[in-house]
Amino acid sequence: VQLQASGGGSVQAGGSLRISCAHSGRFFSRYVMGWYRQFYGKGRELVATITGDDTTVYADSVKGRFTISRDNANSTVYLQMNRLRPEDSAVYLCHARILQSTYWGQGTQVTVSS
Repeated sequence: VQLQASGGGSVQAGGSLRISCAHSGRFFSRYVMGWYRQFYGKGRELVATITGDDTTVYADSVKGRFTISRDNANSTVYLQMNRLRPEDSAVYLCHARILQSTYWGQGTQVTVSS
């Protein structure tokens, strides 16, 4: 399985971005997909996850501002980020999990300026 993230960039505080992650393997709908983020010099933290039947979980810090969604027909997961804050600046990483297997994509940089 390969995960290809795209859509990061720079935006001013209060703005919006949408990032995407394309999943290359089969049975995409069976995977729990997620977004994590990594701040410079720190570990990864969970942003949001979504199951195949669209059950979602969000970090408290992004609830009400970010929305995770998936398109099972096109094997893609999205993260819509609204009302962005400078503290949201990080590398955002796509994650896929099925049974005991996990996969990580490369990161996409999101930079929010004040």
